[in-house]
Amino acid sequence: MKEIFCIGIGGLLGTLCRYGVQLSMPAANDGFPWAVLLINAIGSLFLGWFFTIAVPGKITPQLRLAIGTGFTGALTTFSTFTLDMVRLSGGGMWGKAAIYLVVSLLAGLLLCALGIKVGQRMLNKPMQDGAAP
Repeated sequence: MKEIFCIGIGGLLGTLCRYGVQLSMPAANDGFPWAVLLINAIGSLFLGWFFTIAVPGKITPQLRLAIGTGFTGALTTFSTFTLDMVRLSGGGMWGKAAIYLVVSLLAGLLLCALGIKVGQRMLNKPMQDGAAP
């Protein structure tokens, strides 16, 4: 039951962040889903980084669930991505749909890999002045 509560709190925060980004970046006049693209790219970067630094013993399982599953799961928007793809292609905007697909996949993969690299560097960085991480 505690795990479900943690996921729920993380999900609430992730949903609110996603909604805030979508409000701050309304769809452009051309209908291209910039906000969802940005959210998914940032979510990929964050999740790659988070699951690299969130090693067992350094972070509680409940916090890992709250942030990794709840927050990031609610923040990122695969279902919205697929809806945007259907709308673009259904509206005859095949070029935009193709660009959105390719950029979303490449950005997600590259940013996730970057997040992992950043996390690995953080874990391998020696402590300064005897301070704990």
